[in-house]
Amino acid sequence: MFYETAKGHGLALDPFKAIVMPRPIAWISTLSDRGVANLAPYSFFNAFSDNPYYVAFGSGGYKDTLTNIASNGEFAINMATYDLREAMNLSSGSAVGDEFDLVGLQKASCKLIKPPRVARSPACLECRHFQTVALPHEDGLVNDWLVIGRVVGIYIDDQYIENGRVNSAAMKPITRLGYSEYATMDASWKMRRPS
Repeated sequence: MFYETAKGHGLALDPFKAIVMPRPIAWISTLSDRGVANLAPYSFFNAFSDNPYYVAFGSGGYKDTLTNIASNGEFAINMATYDLREAMNLSSGSAVGDEFDLVGLQKASCKLIKPPRVARSPACLECRHFQTVALPHEDGLVNDWLVIGRVVGIYIDDQYIENGRVNSAAMKPITRLGYSEYATMDASWKMRRPS
């Protein structure tokens, strides 16, 4: 099958997210101007530079996360893991108030930014806002956004550092597939690039 994206696919569900996968989940914590913590997962997320570190995530709609980042210029990206999957899923809903409290998660302080991190998450990227890009639809209207952040600090739980390397598989990060499907990364293998 082939389809022009502007004309539609004709399937029961959109296949795009089932093709671009697995996608890591940016479980983003921010603070409002009033100091209320917000926590929300975003599966359009990845890293785009390693010197310096830049990450970006996409948002369908201008949500509290984007409002808080625009106001305060900071956000934390917590690793979503299999053990934290239920809390991650709960935090995807609309809520009023401190979302850490609403989903039963303990906060930990970040070192370089004000938003808290998820205490039980094995890794966290502390980010400062770099740029937000509007992503227009075919008709020119904007309801999707790309947020780029520069990573200024990284937390890693020491128990996952072995012989100077991070054991990513031991953290059991979850990834988003298509539709309502997820996958857990709990095994890894090596392949060297040719020189």
